[in-house]
Amino acid sequence: MENKKQIYKSIAEFQQSVPVILKGTSGFNYTYADLPTILEIINPLMKTHGMGFTQSVNGKNLDTVVFHIESGEEITSSIEIPQNVSLNKMNDFQVLGSAISYLRRYALSAMLGLVTDKDTDAGGEQVKKPIKKELDEIDLD
Repeated sequence: MENKKQIYKSIAEFQQSVPVILKGTSGFNYTYADLPTILEIINPLMKTHGMGFTQSVNGKNLDTVVFHIESGEEITSSIEIPQNVSLNKMNDFQVLGSAISYLRRYALSAMLGLVTDKDTDAGGEQVKKPIKKELDEIDLD
């Protein structure tokens, strides 16, 4: 396995300093943190921790690379851009642009461990379920 000690150390330090990024944009019946809001918050922090990123369209994929500036270490992610999608009142180019923006937000958020909204588990509030059995009642043999 390739040594990526510096990039992982920088990401861990970054995660300790990045705040929860609050939702501020509404669309499609939900609110979310848009890409400009995310970038405004993370770019200075990434610089402080010696990191940068790039995102590019590569065929039918969006590739995201988070890199450590001094060591050149990087982590990469690739996600397929959905094809043949239609959205109400949007032409094909608008749909593609919307898909790319959406994927950029979520790919970058996932790679950096960003919290950009309240996790409501697909629309239902998360509720901690009570444990049905006490630990001493469980047969471990």
